[in-house]
Amino acid sequence: MKKNPIIAIVGNPNIGKSSLFNQLTGLRQKVGNFPSVTVEKKSGPWMLNDATEAVVVDLPGLYSLYPKALDERVVIDILANPSHEDYPDVVVVVADASNLKRNLLLFTQVADLGLPVVLALNMLDVARDKNLQVNAVKLAMKLGVPVVRINARVGEGLDQLKQAVVQQLESPKISVEKYYFNPAEQFPELIDEVKRTNAISNNYLALHHVQQHDIFSFVPQEKRVAYDKMIEKHGFKESGFQAAETMHRYAVIDGLVKDSVKTVAEFLVKPLWTRRLDKVLLHPFWGYAVFLAVLLVIFQAVFTFASYPMDLIDAGMASLNDWLKAKLPEGALTDLLTDGLVAGIGGVVIFIPQIAFLFFLVSLLEESGYMARVMVIMDKLMRKFGLNGRSVVPLISGVACAVPAIMAARSIGNRKERLLTILVTPLMSCSARLPIYTVLIALVVPSTAVLGFFTLQGLTLMGLYLLGLISALVSAWAIKGRVESAETGYFVMEMPTYQIPRWYHVGIAVWDSVKSFVTQAGKIIVAISIILWVLATYGPGDAISKAEETIQKEQPTLTGAEMENAVAAYKLEHSYAGHFGKFIEPAIAPLGYDWKIGIALLASFAAREVFVGTMSTIYSIGSEADEDNGTIKARMRAEINPKTGEAMYTPALAFSLLVFYVFAMMCMSTIATVKRETHGWKWPLIQLAYMTVLAYGLAFLTYQVLQ
Repeated sequence: MKKNPIIAIVGNPNIGKSSLFNQLTGLRQKVGNFPSVTVEKKSGPWMLNDATEAVVVDLPGLYSLYPKALDERVVIDILANPSHEDYPDVVVVVADASNLKRNLLLFTQVADLGLPVVLALNMLDVARDKNLQVNAVKLAMKLGVPVVRINARVGEGLDQLKQAVVQQLESPKISVEKYYFNPAEQFPELIDEVKRTNAISNNYLALHHVQQHDIFSFVPQEKRVAYDKMIEKHGFKESGFQAAETMHRYAVIDGLVKDSVKTVAEFLVKPLWTRRLDKVLLHPFWGYAVFLAVLLVIFQAVFTFASYPMDLIDAGMASLNDWLKAKLPEGALTDLLTDGLVAGIGGVVIFIPQIAFLFFLVSLLEESGYMARVMVIMDKLMRKFGLNGRSVVPLISGVACAVPAIMAARSIGNRKERLLTILVTPLMSCSARLPIYTVLIALVVPSTAVLGFFTLQGLTLMGLYLLGLISALVSAWAIKGRVESAETGYFVMEMPTYQIPRWYHVGIAVWDSVKSFVTQAGKIIVAISIILWVLATYGPGDAISKAEETIQKEQPTLTGAEMENAVAAYKLEHSYAGHFGKFIEPAIAPLGYDWKIGIALLASFAAREVFVGTMSTIYSIGSEADEDNGTIKARMRAEINPKTGEAMYTPALAFSLLVFYVFAMMCMSTIATVKRETHGWKWPLIQLAYMTVLAYGLAFLTYQVLQ
């Protein structure tokens, strides 16, 4: 047995495959891309014994080895290529025990490739709810491979699964000894020629080379031409043969299921609540009403429950800053540490509670099975705008981050619908926008209660997210006529039953989201905060060094804290950052923004979340902190508009900024991902252009109307 064997987990979508992967690997998972493709790859270690640590690879979900979407192609590309670095030593096929007939189609295809297979029967509780009893022993005898009963939600049966995998590694049982489907019986000469000319020993693998050589990344162009000539020579009809194969397999599977699955007495099982709930949640009116209510609860909870730890963190960072300034000697290094580094870190950690609460609640919806219902009810609406139900997954994922959301669009088989989804997904408000939204809303929207638990702040936050969704749909409708496609889109999905959320998996999702925000966004925010401190501390000429002298001449009556604040503001205005801000101020003045906000806009073009950290750094440098003006919110609330003498952040300016950030494409990673997914610069540049025009135009309109 190899020291580090590769174990691939394969299965249909929504049958607990990823739950099993999480149980086996826990928090030791690694996320990357499969070689040569941009499809996300999850892998992790699994100790089989003291000397053997297997590498578990979670392959994308699919219904058969004939892929319909880009991410599904990865599976057959690996299983058909023994030289692939992720080619498995054992394949664990996870099957839904409540719908065994459909799941065994994929199992028989994988088994016919000649790979050592273990069949893991999951969702046995759902099968019991449907009055079904699966005899795993009889099924194992029929299939000729180990069959294990598991519960991926709670981790039951993992020891038995480990034993079965070790058994297959040490003494493989290959079910292909008697084919579930043998293509050589219909086309012996074609299959023989493919095997002979390509050093292939497996009949079914030879068939896939014939039928799918165009999508195999490991098949060179000259081989593809050779396969096409073989197909023409032997009169092979690809589409018809695939249909005949599927019918043959289901005929075999029927016999297997009849012998292994029995219906038990109804009084032995619990009542099935799924259908009763679906009558409400899939209703053409109440389904949407419930979805809106759920969204409102989520966004209100983000404001209500996250505010307490956020205030503690904000005050704690302000106290730390004051303590450092009091203990450390005055000088540039102390200013860099306090006004640059600590202010930048404060702009990161303060939003951890909101990120954690948001993803906790979204994970509950996914784990419970409700998110699948949202996809179904949204399909009819989506089609009016050129999308389909599968577009809901990228759009909802966009609430977390647009980069993986855009990559998730690979599950959409239709090219036009996939492209439209990619182009509009960045309009969904991602977690990077959440810090901007909550700070600006807290500044200008009162926490007035509406209907008891709900407040105006929560309603405003939900309104911004709905604005992003509505703008995404309208944009898709506007663009769809300019994207040509002869394909017909379709949406087929089997909904999972409702389940109690797996708290362990919810915890992993929250941890991953917070970790990603802190490590990825945090690095950018802190780095830019330090750069900004340098740019805001130094400037051309001797204006900064003579700041105190200049202020004393211009305003001789100022003393104490007023004098210090005036000097600090003068230094910031005449720094390099101040010059940059003044340079772009004429372009952003119609939106209500001043040169300080202009600095933050420029900085946040790298990543939106930089905005709040930038403002924290700018206002830390632009004024002297005191007990009542030490937190991020307090500094922004205390900022005065020099033209009016009133508060800078009026409702008109705040909502102008909110609208700007709803629409602006301010994320270099997203642009790079779109370029990679669309294989060129055409569509990302179109996306950048239309989102920038929308952001500027609607922010201008908002400010002028509310002013």
